[in-house]
Amino acid sequence: MTHYKIMLDIEGLKLTKNDIKRLSNPNCCGVILFSRNFSSPEQICALCREIKQIKAPSLLVAVDHEGGRVQRFKRGFTRIPPMRVLGELWNNDKEYAQYLAEMIGVVIGKELIDCGIDFSFTPVLDLDYGNSGVIGDRALHSDPHVVGDLSLSIMRGLRKSGSIAVGKHFPGHGFARGDSHLQVVTDDRSYSEVLTRDIVPYINLIENGISAIMPAHIIFPSIDQYPVGFSQEWLQVILRERLGFKGVIFSDDLSMEGASNAGSIESRGDRAIDAGCDIVLVCNNPIGSDKLLSHFEKKNPTDSQSVKRVDKLRGELETKVNAEVLTKSYTTAVNSIEELSWS
Repeated sequence: MTHYKIMLDIEGLKLTKNDIKRLSNPNCCGVILFSRNFSSPEQICALCREIKQIKAPSLLVAVDHEGGRVQRFKRGFTRIPPMRVLGELWNNDKEYAQYLAEMIGVVIGKELIDCGIDFSFTPVLDLDYGNSGVIGDRALHSDPHVVGDLSLSIMRGLRKSGSIAVGKHFPGHGFARGDSHLQVVTDDRSYSEVLTRDIVPYINLIENGISAIMPAHIIFPSIDQYPVGFSQEWLQVILRERLGFKGVIFSDDLSMEGASNAGSIESRGDRAIDAGCDIVLVCNNPIGSDKLLSHFEKKNPTDSQSVKRVDKLRGELETKVNAEVLTKSYTTAVNSIEELSWS
């Protein structure tokens, strides 16, 4: 029985013996890369080749490569502007903003895939309420319909490159002031308030077949006592049943403080999987990674429907693209991005 449960990080620029041991575990299905893993395009390509050779099916390789302050790889890569820039362009020229959003998707996807990286955890679908420092200019706009439209364009560009979109942070991190990396965060709004605003972009992308979604480590007390990523109500009832999402659910990093009220790393892993996550992330926590891998070795195999969802995502990543058309589109896209004025 195939196991798909955990995505882990690695220590540095090359794989260590400890890295290889963790990644070889049958419950590890992927790697998330960080800035510490990058020194040059040549180095990251070699690292990804080594990761892909560890086992079959090969490990998924991902990164947070949104643009702006969340772009892990810079030297040798096109600098992507903060997503707020697209929203500002929309206010003056809707069609150009849509075009540029798609071009950004093409560039992100192609440059990552060329190095052996399957996808970025993008686009950010959080609304810009002006409240959240951790989201800030990562948000496309304050209007949910604009966010839905621009993020759909980004998704189309990613697909053109042969990559996929991962919408985050469901159902929305933009309203809450706290940073779930550092603290337990709550949002006291009602479900109807969240549904009529924050969830609107998700509805748009789900209707257009988005491949994956990442829930937020935020508690909505009016809906559930648990953070969204540990909540069956949010993931199974709302996201799967009401909204009809059929793709892969990635947890946010289980090591974040926003996940701490779920208990030990083993308990966090169990709760996330039981709530409906297909793959859980553990980052910057090698001891926690080892504990969770060991814990999952004693558990039952992954749910068959979860395996099918991940296999479908893998199939999407294997879809062939027209290389000549993509190259032309990419060149045009890079030129368009470089013409932007932003800092």
